Amino acid sequence: MQMTFEEHLRALVYFHLEEHHSARHLLQVLEEDDFARSAIAPENGIKKSSFSEATNSRGLEQFMYVYQDLQAQASAILPKQNPELGDLVGIDGSLIDATLSMHWADYRKKSKKAKVHVGFDLNQAIPRKIYLTDGNGAERPFVSLILSDGQTGVMDRGYQSHKRFDQWQQDGKRFMCRIKAGTKKTIIKQNPIDPDSIVFFDAIVVLGTTEINQTQSPLRLVGYAVDRVKYWIATNRYDLTGEQIAAAYKLRWDIENFFAWWKRHLKVYHLIARSEHGLMVQILAGLITYLLLAIYCHQHFNERVSIKRVRQLRIKIQNELRAGGFYKPPDSNLKEQELQTVNAST
Repeated sequence: MQMTFEEHLRALVYFHLEEHHSARHLLQVLEEDDFARSAIAPENGIKKSSFSEATNSRGLEQFMYVYQDLQAQASAILPKQNPELGDLVGIDGSLIDATLSMHWADYRKKSKKAKVHVGFDLNQAIPRKIYLTDGNGAERPFVSLILSDGQTGVMDRGYQSHKRFDQWQQDGKRFMCRIKAGTKKTIIKQNPIDPDSIVFFDAIVVLGTTEINQTQSPLRLVGYAVDRVKYWIATNRYDLTGEQIAAAYKLRWDIENFFAWWKRHLKVYHLIARSEHGLMVQILAGLITYLLLAIYCHQHFNERVSIKRVRQLRIKIQNELRAGGFYKPPDSNLKEQELQTVNAST
């Protein structure tokens, strides 16, 4: 093999960290840039065909292992921002623009897209579980796959399904899901509310129309208003106040911010692979980079991931190159930490 797994991982972390625009761009940098050639690339270099073969057919199990290992490390050290709300997991899907040659990525005629389904820890701001499908892949079935015992899925209106609500309750899955304002609500029992609260409705209800789409199991419905916008949250969490339900749903926006940040600043979706295997490798490498940054930012700055710290790392690399050496202060070089993690894991 011209490229070992460790070399492949280093190259893809470098790809995400440095915002390269394509595999061709990355390979050119690995060949011509002094720092990248000496610290990142395989000793004898790497050709496009060998890099493509490694990405599209090897390493998926190893990338998943490193991702899960880093996730465990991050979970052990990152503080939980809202522990009183329980273990909250934001669940959402995001489309990835594909090329017409990606025949597996069905979406619509003359358009190809893939879809990534992510469970995002809302208390620690790190990704949890991830699945990849074609662009038409339904999102609701992944709720049961993403949620573990004790976790609460927090979802937007796209996940509203009265049949699923019943099934999730039957399976012991906890959830908070925004529903459409026009959904029919039959009140079984009203809960007291504070007139000065943003919460204007709190009751045990059944949703939907009898003999059409009505829920078989009662659930809790909380309504609250922010800036004149009304939110209706269906849930089976009875241990929280209405205000806490509202606070928990507000955290769901963190997964939207994660997708936007991930795409914009780590360039996860500048495709370097066309196969489903290769795209999953690329996505896992992006998540690994994000977790490394999350650990780094917490350990050195007691902060969450920010583009400011990413820019600092890029400037450090450039300064080291200009100085003609590869100075690595203790505990401050991201790629050294990444290499140590890979070596420990493998």
